[in-house]
Amino acid sequence: MRKLMILMTVFLLTAAAGCASPRIKLFPSQNDPLQEFTLDGKTSEKILLLPIRGVISDNPEAGLLRTRPSTVQEAVSHLRKAEKDPLVKAVVLQLNSPGGSVTASDVLYKEILRFKERTGRTVVAALMDVAASGAYYIALPADAIVAHPTTVTGSVGVIFIRPKVTGLMEKIGVGVEVSKSGQNKDIGSPFRATTLEEAGIFQAMTDQLAGRFVDLVRKHRGSDSAALAAVSSARVYLAEEALNLKLVDRIGYMEDALAEARQRAEIPEESKVIVYRRTEYPDDNIYNPNTSYEGDRPAVILDTGLSRLIPALPSGFYYLWHPAFD
Repeated sequence: MRKLMILMTVFLLTAAAGCASPRIKLFPSQNDPLQEFTLDGKTSEKILLLPIRGVISDNPEAGLLRTRPSTVQEAVSHLRKAEKDPLVKAVVLQLNSPGGSVTASDVLYKEILRFKERTGRTVVAALMDVAASGAYYIALPADAIVAHPTTVTGSVGVIFIRPKVTGLMEKIGVGVEVSKSGQNKDIGSPFRATTLEEAGIFQAMTDQLAGRFVDLVRKHRGSDSAALAAVSSARVYLAEEALNLKLVDRIGYMEDALAEARQRAEIPEESKVIVYRRTEYPDDNIYNPNTSYEGDRPAVILDTGLSRLIPALPSGFYYLWHPAFD
């Protein structure tokens, strides 16, 4: 107890001193620069392993002690760093995500496409447990898509989420008065039922965004009419079905995705596999998805964001698959 009190006193005195004292860093920070770590290999040529997991968003995630970069910010930081290194000959996207917002998914799609156009380097997508909807969307620019034998993918479509509290308000006797300048100014309001006209507007917008997704599948995968008709139903597929529909190029493991990247980039089998992280992990390997310190929640291999998805997901259009919304 005495040691704890001494440590707390030192910490409080340091904090009170502010800029007058040297800054003491107790934990790794999200503000730390990305550093390169080698997981395997020994030649000068490199393959960057870039993990993208959880719900894809362009909003930073506020934690108890710190704010984490958004999925988009973190992935773009990796791509920019790789672009500056001429020895990075290929990037393997390790995707483990149910998708996310339409805009965030589209931004990452465009950033990956531009990375390829600017550098001419190989990009391979490795689909892990779930790589559906927006996660599949951002895999489309890849030179090859490799699905794990147990991957769930597909869900080529859009969902428009808008919570309604009208029933609850009626039960507790609460109402909301709205003054509006136009008939549709409060369209999508959670405080009243959606009209037939409004439902038609939302459906048209949803169909338009879904059409964009399907068009990109046609463009990048060369799907025929029968395959496009199947995937347009927005259902999910296991790896074998995805292969038959040409949504993926092959079925394999992470080692197979790395081998695909080496072959397409024409680099040796002994080429380095690297990651960018903000802190060093002991016994690091290709299945560690963490790029930053995860001090205020447990670091896990698979994080679909479910614990934060349901209570915090704002109204909007999503390239997202999750049974919770069925």
